[in-house]
Amino acid sequence: MPLPPLPPVADVMQTLHVVALPLTTRFRGVDHREAALFEGPEGWAEFSPFVEYGNAEATTWLRAAIDFAWNPQPTPHRTHIGVNATVPAVTAARVSEILDRYGPCRTAKVKVAESGQTLDDDIARVAAVRDALGPEGRIRVDANAGWNVDEAERALHALAEFDLEYAEQPCASVEELAEVRWRLRKWDIPIAADESVRKAEDPIAVARAGAADIVIIKAQPLGGVRDALDIVERSGLPAVVSSALDTSIGLAQGAHLAAALPALEHDCGLGTGALFARDVVSPALVPTDGRIRVERLVPSLDALAETAATPERRAWWESRIRSCYARL
Repeated sequence: MPLPPLPPVADVMQTLHVVALPLTTRFRGVDHREAALFEGPEGWAEFSPFVEYGNAEATTWLRAAIDFAWNPQPTPHRTHIGVNATVPAVTAARVSEILDRYGPCRTAKVKVAESGQTLDDDIARVAAVRDALGPEGRIRVDANAGWNVDEAERALHALAEFDLEYAEQPCASVEELAEVRWRLRKWDIPIAADESVRKAEDPIAVARAGAADIVIIKAQPLGGVRDALDIVERSGLPAVVSSALDTSIGLAQGAHLAAALPALEHDCGLGTGALFARDVVSPALVPTDGRIRVERLVPSLDALAETAATPERRAWWESRIRSCYARL
């Protein structure tokens, strides 16, 4: 069934709030996360492509936000979503502090291959996570395409002793992922594709090339819940739903995507609300007993006022929305 026509851009702007949320730990090179929030007939949605993204890429994020705010979402198969803790590229000494913010999650995603750090730093961080989670905990590592093939092979061999659930985007290209997957065929370390899905002109190419065992999907970068579900179906691979450092409003859309998947074998990367020192929803959508709930959320008026971006940043986001809307 075709979706209803786009609402006028004036309707988007009418309820627009732009916020800058402080992070508890520096992440992706920032200590505040900016986001634009607006309300439609179905509820609140978030538009928050990273500021360095161009309008062509950001337009997909706007389509996702408008769809979530204006259109009913696919029927859910579950009411709660198991989530992982996310451990930034911190020192091993800070791992317990980070994990404590998530409560009793059974799974942790650990950032590795950080610029300016070494493999020894990664090994120490992952070892600290394994100590914290115990032998039954699940550990996945995310290199954000930070290694070449030889570096990935060496690093993952070194990290294999910690019983990895999978390695996310160890290299940048589909060809490199295929090569790493082949080299690791006897090591039982599945390869997950993130950037090769959400930033690709053809998000199914990685599956056709046999370059991944799992696809990482995100609601905003893929154009919304329906488009993401279509990618999973066409890939034929298990999926893990993740966030793009969203506020609780954006995480709610991710939860709706995870709930709509017919099968969900892995915990999802939707617990990142724990990385914020302040959120726009009270209480924030953070893990409880390793899960988050699936529901529409409404921001607190006090929180919107207290986290409001400067007038200059609001004007920047208004201009960005208009530019992206013109492309839809």
